[in-house]
Amino acid sequence: LRNAEPAVVLCDKSREALAVEAAALAGVPPPHRMPLPPVPEKASFVDAHDEDSCHSIVYTSGTAGNAKGVMLTYGNFWASASASALNLGLDPSDRWLACLPLNHVGGLSIPVRSAIYGTAVELHTRFDPEAVNRAVRFTDITLLSVVPTMLRRMLNADDRPFDGSLRAVLVGGGPVPSTLLERAAARGLPVVQTYGLTEACSQVTTLAPSEAMSHLGSSGRALLSGDVRVDAPTGEAGEILIRGPAVTPGYYRDPDATARAFADGWLQTGDIGLLDPDGFLTVLDRRDDVIVSGGENVYPAEVEAALLAYPGIEAAAVVGVPDEEWGQRVVAAVVSQLPVELGRVEPLLRSRLAGYKIPAAIERFDALPATASGKVQRRLVRQQMAERLATLPTSH
Repeated sequence: LRNAEPAVVLCDKSREALAVEAAALAGVPPPHRMPLPPVPEKASFVDAHDEDSCHSIVYTSGTAGNAKGVMLTYGNFWASASASALNLGLDPSDRWLACLPLNHVGGLSIPVRSAIYGTAVELHTRFDPEAVNRAVRFTDITLLSVVPTMLRRMLNADDRPFDGSLRAVLVGGGPVPSTLLERAAARGLPVVQTYGLTEACSQVTTLAPSEAMSHLGSSGRALLSGDVRVDAPTGEAGEILIRGPAVTPGYYRDPDATARAFADGWLQTGDIGLLDPDGFLTVLDRRDDVIVSGGENVYPAEVEAALLAYPGIEAAAVVGVPDEEWGQRVVAAVVSQLPVELGRVEPLLRSRLAGYKIPAAIERFDALPATASGKVQRRLVRQQMAERLATLPTSH
């Protein structure tokens, strides 16, 4: 609110107190109640907006620092919606279940995109795995967007197959363990992995439904009119760079951040990935999350995928903590109903990972700190792990 200084705040009665509290915390004048006029039976057309006009300011989740206001134009949303429709297909009877927070681009893009298409949206005010499972099985939902944590909770909610009208489940918000994708496919969920970010109106690359199983673990190829490249030779890891009509013109009231984000017209995403010769992108991790231990790069997502293959581990976050000998130690925070001992987990990890990637310690938590969109807040995990492991020996 301090950054955007909105003239009008829209909310329903159930959130009126929250709006007043938020205004007070932001140090802006309290909102005045102004009931909306009744909705007319027939809507009239309004003048079309210029495609370069700002449609929304969406604030990044801020998992690595302060959130920034990403300006998204009408043209950005139009380009994103058109590209998504060509990749996923479009049916007049489509019904997209929206259970991601609307203050994040993954949630906001669903109703905006559907309005462009003229198709329906089923809006859930919060993610409830049982409610989502019922909707998928017993209503005419055709499309669903979730993050890996949500998909895992859907699969854990029951053991029944998913036999409904779904034609695609888009899974984004970070690298997805192959074991999770395989579990979903075995239960009848047509999972399609996608890679996107706020600065690109959500989707950047998405697998076509026909490629989902043949390219397990890949996030697909660049959507129409968008360009993706990796700042490294083909097949090697490097920073993901993007450009195209769906990419933001910049950050609201922050020209310095905008200048730092772009280089020669390419947006530097801060994500690490690799492109194969056919243009399929595999996302490895955030650049800032890569752990350097003894001079070796460790990608947390790879270690987390190995941990999640261990029975009973429901969630995992791998981070680096300072170490005098190694620079950083690889450590893991897990959520499990059962005790988790490194000695018991280590044989499985060694069968999947190089020795330097094995966590020096595993700590069990009731829950991992996460944003509203389900992304783990690694900065907080690092703090919590450092506090717990202050007395851990420095060699491993």
